[in-house]
Amino acid sequence: LARFARGVAIPADERRRPNPIAATPDAIASGRAHFADHCALCHANDGSGETDFGRGMYPPPPDMRLEATQQLTDGELFYIIEHGIRFTGMPGFGTGDAEHAEESWQLVHFIRRLPVLSESELEEMRQINPRSPAEIRQEIEEERFLRGEP
Repeated sequence: LARFARGVAIPADERRRPNPIAATPDAIASGRAHFADHCALCHANDGSGETDFGRGMYPPPPDMRLEATQQLTDGELFYIIEHGIRFTGMPGFGTGDAEHAEESWQLVHFIRRLPVLSESELEEMRQINPRSPAEIRQEIEEERFLRGEP
């Protein structure tokens, strides 16, 4: 039902919209870093949607590595990132400015890469993923201990 609603909601001219950003290694790396910092909480670093947040959503986030997402056009993916999907947990993140639009187009390139992510890319993403306050406190305590502080 959510896929049907999404399909009807995306205007035809948006579906055909080409990605104006070249799929360079730098653009994909920027998309990967943005995804790790902003999207992985719900979608997981590998795009599977297998996260605590993802499992708690209804409908759950799709496995973005699969055909149902990968067969979408670049314009459709961009539209979803910018406008969200009504009646799901996917909000719209568009701000209307060119810099943010470029980040969204870079995300489109990264989403295309999800089915073939390497272990080194996943490790890089784990380093970028936001940490909880408890994790940060633990790291600070470990550093103080190693310096011999009380």
